[in-house]
Amino acid sequence: MSQPAEGKLAYRAMVLEQPGQPLQLQHWPLRAPGTNEVRIRVLACAVCRTDLHVVDGELPQPKLPLVPGHEIIGVVDAVGSLETRTAEPPYSGTLAATGSAEWKVGQLVGVPWLGWTCGQCDCCRNGRENLCELAQFTGYTRDGGYAEYVYADPRYIFAVPESYTPAEAAPLMCAGLIGYRSYRFAGEARRLGIYGFGAAAHLLVQLARYQGRQVFAFTRPGDRAGQEFALRLGAVWAGDSDKLPPEPLDAAIIFAPVGALVPQALQAVRKGGVVVCGGIHMSDIPSFPYRLLWGERMVRSVANLTRRDAQEFLTLAPKVPVRTHVRTYPLEQANEALADLRAGRLTGAAVLIP
Repeated sequence: MSQPAEGKLAYRAMVLEQPGQPLQLQHWPLRAPGTNEVRIRVLACAVCRTDLHVVDGELPQPKLPLVPGHEIIGVVDAVGSLETRTAEPPYSGTLAATGSAEWKVGQLVGVPWLGWTCGQCDCCRNGRENLCELAQFTGYTRDGGYAEYVYADPRYIFAVPESYTPAEAAPLMCAGLIGYRSYRFAGEARRLGIYGFGAAAHLLVQLARYQGRQVFAFTRPGDRAGQEFALRLGAVWAGDSDKLPPEPLDAAIIFAPVGALVPQALQAVRKGGVVVCGGIHMSDIPSFPYRLLWGERMVRSVANLTRRDAQEFLTLAPKVPVRTHVRTYPLEQANEALADLRAGRLTGAAVLIP
């Protein structure tokens, strides 16, 4: 464990020195926030499958050393100076901030995966900031929330609905936000299949049920506990991912990072249906006969999130209400939380509490 220099303020962080190695508990210097930056005291940080991809080396070129974690809930602790920015597309409402002047010390906020964009490229100017080539990502190319403090761009933090505790709200920052973007791309599907019933799926089944849709949940073959969990949350059917549902689906969302599920899901959707790949990493998709894609079926991916996704979902979630199911761990047990996620021992989401 690294120690702070004598007389220097420091905070604890779980740090990745090299992919494939356990995280190390270290003390990092506590500094003042820079220009266009806020410092946030972390109250909770959920553990995402993307964190596994980063820690296990499946996502290339992370910032090293790195503090992982991008589902962060905390309190604004200090606000840096505001530098005038060239105008960006407007984001209305109270859930998105475009400058540090809009955030005050003591406000409860959330920090998501998308941590910074240039604001000037074609993607940023056309409502597709999630595809910015220069984008930076919390817990991957910027230090994240497996720590007592995190530094964030004030444009990419969001007010948290007051009806959630910090631990309950943490999974909303990725499982909720990127899950919601995947859900939107499923269109008006009345019969929705979800492959991989983890943190994102357990939130979306509640939203889908609220909107009068039917959810068909697919888990690892033989995962009876996961299937029973899905049924308790409102799924109309739950079964093994290598089986077909009892009736054709209008759309399917794949959260499991398993490429072989793409042709499986194509078999399950009707003509004109869509298969949405909601993860940032997936194993190779095997070849499959064209007849599975024919009939104007479509396969599409989801990359990151936009502030508009956050505005919509964080407004909608407390109305459902979307309830998160979490298991909490002390910060220093981050490696155990990652191991439980890797082994499929979780229902819902793991959350680190500094």
